Amino acid sequence: MDTQELLRKVRKLEIKTRRLSDQLFSGEYHSSFKGRGMAFSEVRKYQFGDDIRAIDWNVTARKREPFIKVLEEERELTLMLIVDVSGSGAFGSKVQQKREMMTEICATLAFSALTNNDKVGLLLFSDHIEKFIPPVKGRQNVLRIIRDLVEHENTGHKTDIEAALEYLNGILKKKAIVFLLSDFLDEDYSRSIRITAKKHDLTGIRVFDSMDEKLPNLGMIPASDPESGNWGWLNTGSRRVREKYFAANMKKIDFYRETFSKSGAGRVEVNVQDSYVIKLMSYFKQRSVRR
Repeated sequence: MDTQELLRKVRKLEIKTRRLSDQLFSGEYHSSFKGRGMAFSEVRKYQFGDDIRAIDWNVTARKREPFIKVLEEERELTLMLIVDVSGSGAFGSKVQQKREMMTEICATLAFSALTNNDKVGLLLFSDHIEKFIPPVKGRQNVLRIIRDLVEHENTGHKTDIEAALEYLNGILKKKAIVFLLSDFLDEDYSRSIRITAKKHDLTGIRVFDSMDEKLPNLGMIPASDPESGNWGWLNTGSRRVREKYFAANMKKIDFYRETFSKSGAGRVEVNVQDSYVIKLMSYFKQRSVRR
């Protein structure tokens, strides 16, 4: 991809996702995620009904009348986007590839965080860590993240969610909002999800194509495994083959759902043929109600 084409793609994404972020997500994002804790704001005179535990005894002694400490939530947050760039993300049977939708979702979330003046970071992974951008503030950083999502060419084809989360937990010491975007076509990663959900505010976004779950009856077709690179002929006309394919994929989907539910992490599932806007808005609203 040449520089001009890359800039056009980044600009197009910025216009589309920033509009969505400004109109739809900023308020929901702000209300859905808590700050890091309570920070001192000011002292004021004690009023009837105030909690006596908030009295600032030093100021009270100096002023010779009761004063209380006023605390407010620290709103500065850190948003980490962890994105699966393995081979299966390049698949899309109709509308767009899974990775293209992941990029749009990331851009929308990043601009929502930018509006809230939060830090944003990015971790790209396949079967190893492909790229890490430390979380910092600012529009230029968000544009850099979008550019890297658009132009990055993966060097690994398989998926290792556990390695990605172990890396994140080792390098990010303070609590962060973490969105893990993948099709979750991986094996056992339950331990890393459980640990990450305890340290951070974790949400898994499963981006999938309908054909990830169910094969159409197209007869004998050439097919490849995008994560292994193996080619072969697949008899989709066989009911047994279709059922076996469906069962194998439902096992991975059920594992994803059960793992995130048991760990207390949030989860969202988005078909590339559907609107991720509706899915994310619904998720944010549910979180706001629970708060």
